[in-house]
Amino acid sequence: MLDDKAGQSQVSGSHMEEPVMRLSSLAALALIGGASSPTYVCIALAAPECSRSMELADWGENPTGDISVTSGDSCIFPITLRGAASSSEISQKPAHGKLKKLDVAAYEYKTKARYKGSDTFAIKATGKGPKASGTSVITVHATIK
Repeated sequence: MLDDKAGQSQVSGSHMEEPVMRLSSLAALALIGGASSPTYVCIALAAPECSRSMELADWGENPTGDISVTSGDSCIFPITLRGAASSSEISQKPAHGKLKKLDVAAYEYKTKARYKGSDTFAIKATGKGPKASGTSVITVHATIK
């Protein structure tokens, strides 16, 4: 039998039982036919990219942008300045949602459930592009429907 607090298999009789794997709602278990053992595949349900309007800027400039999000939903906001970001941080948190850093150049914005209206957040990022390098503060105005 399986006595699983650590997820380890134990021998029962003359055969070995496989550990039980519990998956969250953001993962799926797939058994690939013909494989000699089960193959587990996790599928992450990523948020879509934010629907946005923003002018392309160079590093050292402070651009503003507008996004549109449905109440209770989330979207990915990528930093799209020319070149590459070397660091970034949240410089102004949203009042009606949450902003989570995914990596140096991408953030996930999630609105509060049942809130409709506007919200604002800002990201401070440093990077280098073909024409300029420096630090920019990207201010984002969100319309929550």
